[in-house]
Amino acid sequence: MPAAVTTDSVWEVVEKHLFGVLAFVTPSHEARSAGIVYVVQDRTFYISSGSETWKARHIRANPKVSLTVTIPKRLPFVPFLKIPAAVATCQGTAEILGVDAVDASIIRKIYRGMEVTDQLRAETRVIKVIPIGDFVTYGIGVPMIRMRNPEEARGRAPVA
Repeated sequence: MPAAVTTDSVWEVVEKHLFGVLAFVTPSHEARSAGIVYVVQDRTFYISSGSETWKARHIRANPKVSLTVTIPKRLPFVPFLKIPAAVATCQGTAEILGVDAVDASIIRKIYRGMEVTDQLRAETRVIKVIPIGDFVTYGIGVPMIRMRNPEEARGRAPVA
């Protein structure tokens, strides 16, 4: 039986973390991905990127992306026991925005206390990802012992 996850329970977990993998497609239809640091506001992901990075250029050409958030799992006092990370993944539509086009509260979260200088504004962009469809999860809302059984560890919940 699949894990009983809800939209709210997945967002609660995702909002507590900051690392994920953003996947996109190049103009020549090759799959690529990049590790990213994100913040969430109003169930939308915001990611900082250089204005001319590969991911920014590819997303400008094709805004369809996939975002996977990894959630580390550990057993206290047994650090040598390897446990796979839990994950939540979803599809989304991405948009490349200038720093000034994003709410100041989001910019403060993204840059985590860094001074937002004119140079930073000129050289960086914010990738806004609006999730669509469902979250597909593994290991969210289940005890670690149940993660051994993929059927019990998998879940699905609408993103909205």
